[in-house]
Amino acid sequence: MSIPVLSEVSPRAARPEASPMFDVRRVRDDFPILHQKIRGKPLVYLDNAATAQKPRVVLDALQHYYTADNANIHRGVHLLSERATQDYEYARAKVRDFLHAADEREIIFVRGATEGINLVAQTYGRKNLREGDEVLITTMEHHSNIVPWQMVCEEKGAFLRVAPINDDGEILLDEFEKLLTSRTRIVSVVHVSNALGTVNPVKRIAELAHARGAVVLVDGAQSVMHGPVDVHDLGCDFFVFSGHKLFGPTGVGVLYGREALLEAMPPYQGGGDMIRSVSFDKTTYNSLPYKFEAGTPHIAGGVGLGAAIDYVQALDWEAVAAHEHDLLTYATTALSEVPGLRLIGTARDKAAVVSFTLQGAHPHDVGTILDQEGVAIRTGHHCTQPLMARFGVPATARASFAFYNTREEIDALVQGIHKVQEMFA
Repeated sequence: MSIPVLSEVSPRAARPEASPMFDVRRVRDDFPILHQKIRGKPLVYLDNAATAQKPRVVLDALQHYYTADNANIHRGVHLLSERATQDYEYARAKVRDFLHAADEREIIFVRGATEGINLVAQTYGRKNLREGDEVLITTMEHHSNIVPWQMVCEEKGAFLRVAPINDDGEILLDEFEKLLTSRTRIVSVVHVSNALGTVNPVKRIAELAHARGAVVLVDGAQSVMHGPVDVHDLGCDFFVFSGHKLFGPTGVGVLYGREALLEAMPPYQGGGDMIRSVSFDKTTYNSLPYKFEAGTPHIAGGVGLGAAIDYVQALDWEAVAAHEHDLLTYATTALSEVPGLRLIGTARDKAAVVSFTLQGAHPHDVGTILDQEGVAIRTGHHCTQPLMARFGVPATARASFAFYNTREEIDALVQGIHKVQEMFA
């Protein structure tokens, strides 16, 4: 995939000219929520790592489903059910194409990346981990890629190992490789750090892990919004992401898994649609992917996710990458010129995320004052408390960019930070 990265760019380098390739003004017209004022100021939405905004085509798809096709799927014989089923399964096919998966049976709809990781931990992990085995993660993982493994390791008597990172927020691959042993059964790693923006070398990580016989899960929650993913090129065995970070609805996500692994895994939940037959003596489970999709799913969410994928697939991703790289470079340079501001996460390969602390002001105060200026950022530990401890800070302020953001919005961010400094002088 093509993730726009900040490669070998000095934070204090001269600010480059904006890329002429991408018509950001036209794209912004596709997102109704961006055209409003917050506290009397134009909205500057820089919290895209938490959730991305939705284009009109996604909103239209949701409205059409609920006003024209609302029905349960798979089991109905009436026309509404048939149409809803067709649209839902068509969305699965779109996800397959987006991830370059081999078959639709490898695409499991879940509530989000968190549930996808939990599903793997509680099925593959519980079935395959033994006492003394090891699961390897990294210091920069989101809580959703830490806690599920802690739970299953505690149950099975396995050990959770953590690969260290350097001061720039990059995995120390030599140390990572040393932690891979004959006891390593699972490697679970984030593709792009939500708190740092670091783009991890997951393809190389998968190669190292497979050489030791471990399976690899990639948390793609932060990477999918920056371009299509090729799970075969990455070499991962599992890949998870959340729909709301891909400009789609909340409450729906995807687990990709290699078919052979999914076939061997027990069901995650019991209920309707994940069965072939049920008696009080024995239950026979359904085939993939339905074995892992008990109960009525988030049908509208799946349909909306399909519309979001249609939208992003139509973009010129080379132009998007150039635009996001420009935003990242421009923001890094501008923020580095603010006295008392410390950037947290300066990896050579970064996605469009900047985290920082400001001398004399708590990140929550920074976020609150910026909100008064119409600027929406994220503050806190970003569900990465061990990572915050690694950098010796309780929290950071984080601005994260999507392709609909502009340089002018970064200028508004910087102006807002100067107002914070004036208030705390």
